[in-house]
Amino acid sequence: MFYFDFSGTFARGDLLAKGAALTLALSAAAMILGMTVGLLGALAQRSRNPILRGAVIVYVEAIRNTPFLVQIYIVYFGLPALGIRLTSVAASILALTIYAGAYVTEILRAGIETVERGQVEAARALGLSRLLIFRHVILTPALAAVYPALTSQFILLMLASSVCSTISTPELAGAAADIQGLTFRAFEAFIVVAAVYLAFTLMFRTAFARLDRVIFRFRHAGG
Repeated sequence: MFYFDFSGTFARGDLLAKGAALTLALSAAAMILGMTVGLLGALAQRSRNPILRGAVIVYVEAIRNTPFLVQIYIVYFGLPALGIRLTSVAASILALTIYAGAYVTEILRAGIETVERGQVEAARALGLSRLLIFRHVILTPALAAVYPALTSQFILLMLASSVCSTISTPELAGAAADIQGLTFRAFEAFIVVAAVYLAFTLMFRTAFARLDRVIFRFRHAGG
């Protein structure tokens, strides 16, 4: 008769804590870098250079239509053939950044397209510089429009980071695999890790919702 015994899993809470910390660090680093890649990608898609636009389209479609597991294998196992050797953590950040960048490119492109041309022309008529127009008339309203999609992308990125355990990155799922190897209690180890992921997801959804009302308060001013 099967019975639950979480004592072995809880006794190795230090592994879980380190794994959780690395999961959050990987997700945050990849999202920040992915936002940079995504912004450049979104601007490139609006350029008049067809080669640049085509390159971004190929990148976005290639990443969105292939499994993340294959992408991280290419980075970790494929790059050494070109003389580029990365640690498992560095390869995880690079693969997650490439993955996030493709999705953020599409999200930001959609956000920028919500900005009406008349607003940009009005800003030009007022004599605002190109930098001010981009920052205040284009980027800020675009970010406000796609903020929910960006926060959802961060949560999806955090959940996708569990795949990094397949290249021996000691993040949360990797810690669970180590614990089940030590205790031979796979059910308990992965139930605890699933609960941690669920707690992180609910915590970030709540925090992002509150942050939305602070950062983009102008959007809620009429509510």
